Amino acid sequence: MNPVFNKIRALVRLMRVYQWTKNALVLMPLVFAQQLTDIDAILRSALAMAAFCCAASATYILNDILDIQKDRKHPEKKNRPLPRGDVSRPEAAILASLLLWVSVWLGLRLNTAFLIALMVYIGLTVSYSLVLKNVFIVDVIAVSMGFVIRAIAGAVAIEVVFSNWLIVCTLFLALFLALGKRRGEIVLLEDQARTHREVLHHYSTTFIDQMLLIVAGGALITFTIYTCSTEVVARIGTDKLYMTLPFVVYGLARYLWLVEKNGTGDPSQVLLKDWPTALAVILWAVTCVAIIYG
Repeated sequence: MNPVFNKIRALVRLMRVYQWTKNALVLMPLVFAQQLTDIDAILRSALAMAAFCCAASATYILNDILDIQKDRKHPEKKNRPLPRGDVSRPEAAILASLLLWVSVWLGLRLNTAFLIALMVYIGLTVSYSLVLKNVFIVDVIAVSMGFVIRAIAGAVAIEVVFSNWLIVCTLFLALFLALGKRRGEIVLLEDQARTHREVLHHYSTTFIDQMLLIVAGGALITFTIYTCSTEVVARIGTDKLYMTLPFVVYGLARYLWLVEKNGTGDPSQVLLKDWPTALAVILWAVTCVAIIYG
């Protein structure tokens, strides 16, 4: 196979493009603020999402550079481009710098509030790679705050007011996904978890299972309150948003089942590979649009 093609494919894999599904959160305010018919708002949201995709990939690469030695001993991460040697550290550093530059350049095309949110996200994810990923419980909170920042950034990009309930719901949902991923790591690594990352020694499947139930309940309750709040009903002109709750319940339950049954915890992989979960998310989104714009 062509060496140039192989190098390009390795660089794309290094960027973890499949993780870009997380950045769809940036588009959420576009839907709930009833801006889907506003071409300018759509373009601004697309630009905001592109900025976050570039920023996320840049920080993923930084994390891979820092963890290259540990990743070589990991049963799955050893197949990533850097541990395999498909991409050198200098090549990875150059790509990360380029992506970071593009991200900030795109942010400058929007407004100051969005640029601040983007820089806070970059600062948080860099801090996570350097320090926070090694601090018990703080590690999952840091990951979750990245999701919250995406949602807030999506709102300020199109200059709309975001609901506090929706932000709190996003936090609980992100904690739910982050804890599920931690559980998957523990199940996969078993006794080797501590040697890969010291913080994993403090987690246990029992503790994570208890936390999963708590944050899943928090996500469900806060989204329910959001759908029924007088503020939201007045803004979108309908009180029928609660009809999307069955999809939320199914999605949460399905993810819990997958985590317990298969030990899988990567939400991006689940969304791409588990068609019932993907279908539930799609039906939830379609129903939201139909109710809000119907």
